[in-house]
Amino acid sequence: MQLGLQEKRDSFPANFIRPEYWKQNMQLTSVVTPFTDDNLKLLSQIGVTHVTIRYPGPGLEMLQAIKTRVTACGLQIAAIEGYLPIENIKLGNERFDEEIAEMKSLLQNMQQAGIPFVCYNFMAGTDWVRTELKAPERGGAFVTGFDLEQAEQAVSLSETTRDQESAPVTAEELWTNLKRFLQELLPVAEACGVTLAMHPDDPPLDTFMGKARIMNSVESFERLMELSSSPANGICFCQGTFAEMGVDIPATIERLGSHIRYVHFRDIRGTRERFVETFHDNGPTDMFAAVKAYQNIGFTGPIRPDHVPQLVGEEAGEPGYTMLGRLHAFGYLQGLIEGAQKC
Repeated sequence: MQLGLQEKRDSFPANFIRPEYWKQNMQLTSVVTPFTDDNLKLLSQIGVTHVTIRYPGPGLEMLQAIKTRVTACGLQIAAIEGYLPIENIKLGNERFDEEIAEMKSLLQNMQQAGIPFVCYNFMAGTDWVRTELKAPERGGAFVTGFDLEQAEQAVSLSETTRDQESAPVTAEELWTNLKRFLQELLPVAEACGVTLAMHPDDPPLDTFMGKARIMNSVESFERLMELSSSPANGICFCQGTFAEMGVDIPATIERLGSHIRYVHFRDIRGTRERFVETFHDNGPTDMFAAVKAYQNIGFTGPIRPDHVPQLVGEEAGEPGYTMLGRLHAFGYLQGLIEGAQKC
């Protein structure tokens, strides 16, 4: 005679950590590149529950269409990040109000589509940049790297910033524009049940190509939290970028605590002036201690492996966003989460 679901659960030994418990503790989340039904199904098969999508453009119809594809594969949309209409907001130019209006519309559409997070950054003019796209890692896999001495070769890895104006922007101007951005959007985000999660500058330099960078230290994120106590004001804790700052990752997770609402799980080797990405299990950060720290602060939001190495057969893929390395990263992350729950 077969047991019912509740009877099966009750039949576990008292000290056994049920798989559904630790998997629900954090939302295993992934980008999907290329965005195909096969890749969506593949993620569902390995235990991923949520995906992150790029901003598809104005209007609810496109979001609903993407949601239909995602849910058909047994997944949910956790967040929108990338290609957001905020580049002119950062610069504070004449298109500021136009982009604010588009972002408010996006938040309202996210409420309708049931998408709870938007991950954004305040890097003006470049977004995340690298000077090397095929640095060698374990077994000849390719990873991205950065060397400040070769900054003139830097490649912006965001389609939305490659044609931005080159006029300098000061730190004071960026903080002013950020404050205006939050004043306009946080009330709407809060009403819509959406969290704005700020990603750090990558790399977290003081200036880059004539433009200041302000989200480049733990203290800057504490200042961000002081700008508004709204529950919609949150942090995307990108481990690799905080590692570029040279901080202790587990200690910083506990320091920022409940303000961390979204996690990019990755590692680097080096400093903010010169570094390379690594396999998730092959960098200097104590990744198990990091997962324990997330557990200690009660983090239950989306966590996604970020900037994976390009493995054999995917050398022509999008740097940092191919699929095979992501499968390895999820297996490693799942093991860390289960281990953290059991000790």
